Amino acid sequence: MLKKNMKCPHCASTSYRKNGHRKSKQNYLCKNCGKQFLESALPHTLKGELIANSNGHPQKSVAPDTELIAEHISLKDKSQEKPHAAFSVIFFEEIIQNILANGYLESPVVWQFINRIQQQIENKSTLEASGMALLLLDVENLKINIEIEKFLASICKYPLKVKIGFANWKNPSIGKQDVDLYERGYQLLHVPDGKDGADAKMMTVGASLLSYYPNVKEIFVCSGDGILTHLCNELQNQGLTVYWVRRQAQTLHVENRNTGKYIFYSLSLAMEIPSLEEVVQRIENLIKSEQESIEAKLNNLVAIAHLFQERCHLELHTEQSEKVEKKLLTDTQTQKNTPNINSARKEINSLVDLEKLLLEIIDNYIKPPQTKLSVSKLGTELQRRCGQSPNSIVKKLKLGSSFIKFLQSSPVFTLKANGKEYEVTKSQDQSLGCVNS
Repeated sequence: MLKKNMKCPHCASTSYRKNGHRKSKQNYLCKNCGKQFLESALPHTLKGELIANSNGHPQKSVAPDTELIAEHISLKDKSQEKPHAAFSVIFFEEIIQNILANGYLESPVVWQFINRIQQQIENKSTLEASGMALLLLDVENLKINIEIEKFLASICKYPLKVKIGFANWKNPSIGKQDVDLYERGYQLLHVPDGKDGADAKMMTVGASLLSYYPNVKEIFVCSGDGILTHLCNELQNQGLTVYWVRRQAQTLHVENRNTGKYIFYSLSLAMEIPSLEEVVQRIENLIKSEQESIEAKLNNLVAIAHLFQERCHLELHTEQSEKVEKKLLTDTQTQKNTPNINSARKEINSLVDLEKLLLEIIDNYIKPPQTKLSVSKLGTELQRRCGQSPNSIVKKLKLGSSFIKFLQSSPVFTLKANGKEYEVTKSQDQSLGCVNS
């Protein structure tokens, strides 16, 4: 007999009939809506136990809960539910009702969480709809490793999603590139053996790329064969940004066919070769950083010098008397070994003063066993006594352009070449008395 307290979980109709068994449970067919449902898994005897163990929760009639369980089982097709599972469903339903009643969904935390999920979904859909980049590779003409591939991916604005490699994979010169490219996500297209087979296949596939990938915006044509100029032009006519990648020696040339600009990549150094403007900027930055480093080192040196000076000043107070005494003894000994010379600097205001002082220096130095005096020593002694260089004295008195030319033109002195040096002596017909007169 049919149970009078059962209702269809879909339309709440009590008009139904038995319709076989499903997973050891009685199956029913609703005469009103035509949908099937299983017999309730909630025994009638559990009604009082559920209400008694509700722990203060609002008491609910068993009939609606029975309908909820029947609907839950019919939708998910769970025929092995145990009696305590029905109680869990009811308890979970009460928790949800309490959350909704307290306005939890209107709290700022929930709205922030919803907005974050919504933003991620929008970003993903925008990225997928915005476009992508694609790479066509003539494997027989150009080899691209993972570093070069990353470099190319950094050039384009859109993500590099599709990579297609063309080659005769039976060619032994290719080696195991097919395995490496396949592991890196390349689609490998085989072409038969023959001249320009890979180029022809690349042009055929490339010209119809938009029909297979309508979101493609940028394309890398990786081959040095000049015939691929036609493919580049066709792709540009379709509104795509085309990068033609070619190799020359150890440099990879990446030409933007739309703008005509080049980007260079060093294969030996595995790095991008900067442009002239970038090189100049980097040099300027290096010079600036070096200047800052030098200034910092100079500041440190000045600080150290100040500290050293302060320390020496402190030590000078303790050893000042001893150093002064040593200096006085040294000066006294020097004066004894040096001919009598006026300690004050002598003023030279005329030709007579200059000749007199030079003759005096010669008389003091040229004494047995010393019989020679070089022009350089004479000039050094003259500068020591006067505080001016010999050339500046000669020019000041307008006696010539240099000190050695003055000596050569003067009748008071005689010069004699000795290798690269000149030796100076007094003229035989001159004397100090003549000069004084």
